Amino acid sequence: MKARPITTVETVVTGIEEAGAGIKLFTLVDPDRWELPPFKPGAHIDLHLPNGLIRTYSLCNEPADNARYVIAVKREAAGRGGSRALHDEIRIGDVIGVSLPRGGLDRGADIARHVFVAGGIGVTPFLSMARHLVRRGDASFVLHLIVRDEVPLAVHLTPLIEAGRVVVHRTARSGRPDLASLVGEAGAQTMVACCGPESMTNDFERVTAAWPAANVHVERFVAPQPIIDPDAKPFTLSLARTGTEIQVRAGQTMLAALQEKGIEIATSCCGGICGACKVGWLEGKPVHRDRILSPYERERYLMVCVAGSDGGRLVLDL
Repeated sequence: MKARPITTVETVVTGIEEAGAGIKLFTLVDPDRWELPPFKPGAHIDLHLPNGLIRTYSLCNEPADNARYVIAVKREAAGRGGSRALHDEIRIGDVIGVSLPRGGLDRGADIARHVFVAGGIGVTPFLSMARHLVRRGDASFVLHLIVRDEVPLAVHLTPLIEAGRVVVHRTARSGRPDLASLVGEAGAQTMVACCGPESMTNDFERVTAAWPAANVHVERFVAPQPIIDPDAKPFTLSLARTGTEIQVRAGQTMLAALQEKGIEIATSCCGGICGACKVGWLEGKPVHRDRILSPYERERYLMVCVAGSDGGRLVLDL
């Protein structure tokens, strides 16, 4: 059976910069210095590391800076190995395959105000967004950065702090700020977004639960525990492009069923938070369990790592 091709772009590491305690900035460029595929502010890329790991990182630079991809990586000693490999093994001149960028800030025509809330290294996607909005001359945003004491990526954030675009909240000095006060009142012209530790993102979701879903964006560091459905039933996956029928066992993920049949799917978090395994669906009734797709996107796509089916048959655009 023909595997689904995974599109990657070859890049070369041209810069590695110390950017705070345990944080490094990596600059990736095209080997021939061509422009790289375009991206939205705060988009993500998957790095296909030489050791076989695939890991997702937010882009720190803005779309107008289209000759390079810049990512910030905090070394996590107890993580899944991607950050350790980047910090300890990757050198200038190394070649790394990256995915096409995905996600990022969609600036709706009616959005007049942005409020970003970041915890520590969770500031990375918002650095890209802030730079983009400043370049556009858009003053209607504020980035609240919550840290224990030290500001990550300080060299890059200081100009924004001095300009009043970034407000730093140091919990070691004044405790954690009230998130409801930071985001303010819900409004059709306000978009709010959060990236940080699980406790922060959970609180943020509670604070914004009554907001229009399209106006709230949350990014997570770690995928939540998988949802175990005791009433899960087997179903059939139909691949529209080939006519292949694949049986998904009760309790089995679509991803596992596809991989068993040799269908190659890009993966990273395997928990519905990174967007790597997004696949279009055409017929049936998916059960969405991801934390990344918007209500509009769920009408067309699902994440095969966590999605299920509410019926006996689901047709995928594969």
